[in-house]
Amino acid sequence: MNMPVGKKYFVVALLGVVVTVAIAATTPPEGEFKNLKVLPKNISSKTLSKIMVDDFEDGLGVSCGFCHVEQKDSHRLDYASDEKPEKQIARIMMRMTTGINKKYFKLTHYQIGDSVLAITCVTCHNGQPRPGESDAQ
Repeated sequence: MNMPVGKKYFVVALLGVVVTVAIAATTPPEGEFKNLKVLPKNISSKTLSKIMVDDFEDGLGVSCGFCHVEQKDSHRLDYASDEKPEKQIARIMMRMTTGINKKYFKLTHYQIGDSVLAITCVTCHNGQPRPGESDAQ
């Protein structure tokens, strides 16, 4: 059964469009999040949310406002702002735990938030914003 040449071009063009749309739908947009300095620039929303909830909210017992300031004239958070020193401290701590995991546990090709990490926020923080805080009370 021979297909007319016009239909063949149509099918090939349609297939090309479907493949292009599928690739675009599965690739996270470059730079979706602003001011990422430790986390990957192409991190997915799902992965970023997991890190923020599992590592920071649970590990330190804090909410988003602990590191992120509110936008001017609004109660919405400005996630890109570096105004709060806690955000810079969080970056330092992420680099520190990454270094410890690489140096002492020989872990490679992992990302912050992965379950294979030996050292995470909760290792020292135990649900407290500052390590040892509950011991002092």
